[in-house]
Parts: sequence; structure tokens; C-alpha cells
Amino acid sequence: MTVAPVATPATYLKLLLTMLFWGGTWIAGRVLTHHAPPLAATAWRFLIAAAVLTPFALAPGLRRPAGADWLWALALGFFGIFLYGICFMWGLQKIEAGRAALVVALNPVTVALVDLLFFGARFTRLKCLGSALALCGCLLVIGNGDPLALLQGGIGFGETLIIGCVLCWTAYTFIGRQASRRLPPVVVTWSGCLCGGLFLLLAALGEGKLGTSPDWPLAAWVAILFLAILGTAAGYLWYGDAVQKVGATRAAAFINLVPVFAVLLGALILGERLPPAVLLGGGLVIAGVYLLNRPARKLPS
Repeated sequence: MTVAPVATPATYLKLLLTMLFWGGTWIAGRVLTHHAPPLAATAWRFLIAAAVLTPFALAPGLRRPAGADWLWALALGFFGIFLYGICFMWGLQKIEAGRAALVVALNPVTVALVDLLFFGARFTRLKCLGSALALCGCLLVIGNGDPLALLQGGIGFGETLIIGCVLCWTAYTFIGRQASRRLPPVVVTWSGCLCGGLFLLLAALGEGKLGTSPDWPLAAWVAILFLAILGTAAGYLWYGDAVQKVGATRAAAFINLVPVFAVLLGALILGERLPPAVLLGGGLVIAGVYLLNRPARKLPS
């Protein structure tokens, strides 16, 4: 008989730390944009993450990618690592880390809407309300306080790139869902990081910037190691462990803390000060995502 994993206080601590790390990735990315070329820096991030994940992904007893599995890994690497990484780094060159994180907090809403439109997912009134609330909040954040900026074409290239992050992550989510039916989650993450890191490596070599890596300042390498080891390898491993022990719904609720940590860290470390309207928009996004993920009440029998 298989014993179900049991959640302990350490499980919740790791889950909380994961949200802190994921919030910190926006700060590290913003720091990195000042010290290193985006393509080369992002290539190092995911190749180091893949190296750290290798012993976990290739552990005895886990199914390894073979044949068609690598097609899924290539798709994951292209959308979720390569394109996402480019939008992430180039976007953070243009806008504040906290505001970017508040936009990306919209991820669960876009995933839910795609699930509704293309995969027949059911939507309750509460989910509709949550989606509408989050979308309204996102308009405030993207427009830097002006909810009509997007509709009037008044947003910049940086905001567009961060919206690209949302679209790339949505694609990664559904590709990953299919891949996880064939492979364990840690193997899916590892193979995606490996393929995406190699895509980025080729792009950086084509740009001719990878050879300058040894000359980057210490701050760049600290940011890369944080992104690779804590933000990617440890974050994905700990989150996957939490999903098994506390359930997907309860674990997903913690993701609402990511933009909160990003805004707080952006203020503490980078001195960012977001306008009240942007913070209000971020609050609406978080509230909407909470309603979207809130489980329906069961009627008493």
C-alpha cells in the first residue's frame, strides 16, 4: 500500500520561501539587465539550473525522456524558457520589477481563459468575477495607473514584452500539462531548462556576447546564481513537493504572494516606488486570482 505524502511545517516553510524566491527573480532580473547582455545571462541561468536539476531528474526509478518526449521538451524550452526568458530580460530593461511582476500575476487568469475556450473547462460565476476583476486590475498596472492606456495604444515596448511573458507562460503551462502525462514533473522541468538553455546559448553565440561572460561584475553572477539555483531549481522542486503534500489548489493559492514579495523587494532593494493606482491594480489582480482559484463550496449532503 502506498503511503500518501504528509505535509509538515517544513513543507509550508519551503512553499513560502519559494514564493519569496520567485518574487526575488524580478529583482535579480532587473539588476542583471544593468550588468550583462540579456541573451547570454539568461542562457547561463537556465543551463546552470539544468545542471543543478540533473541528479534529481536522472534519479533511479524515474522515467527519462526518449524519442517523442524530446519534442515536448523542445516545445517547452522554446516557449517557456527561450521566448519567456527574452521577454523577461528585455522587458525588465524597460519597466520596474514590481510592476512587471504585477502584470505576470495575471498568468492564472490567462491559463483559465484558454482552458475555457479551447479545452472545455467549466466556469462558475465566481471564476467569471475573478477573471474580470484581475483583467481590470491588469489594465491599471500595464497603463501605469491609466486603465485606458492599452486600449489607446499608449503602452510601451517594455509592457508589451511583459505581456509576452504571460502568453509564453500560458503556452508553457499547457505544453507542460501534456508532457507531465508522459514524464515526472522534475524531468519535464529539467528537459525544458536544458533545451531552452541551449536555444539561448545558440542565440547568445550568434550575438557574439557569450565570450564576454568572464568579465561580468560579481553582481551579475550573484543574480544569475540566484535565478538559476533558488528561483528555478529549488523553487520548482519545492513547489512540486508541496503540490504532492498539500494539494494543487492550496499550493497555488500561495502564488498570490509572488507579486507582493516582488513589490516589497523592489522597494527595499531597488528603491522602486509604484503609483497608488498601480498598487490598486495589483491588488485587484491578486483578488481576482484568489477568486479564480477558490474551490467551490460543497453542498451539505
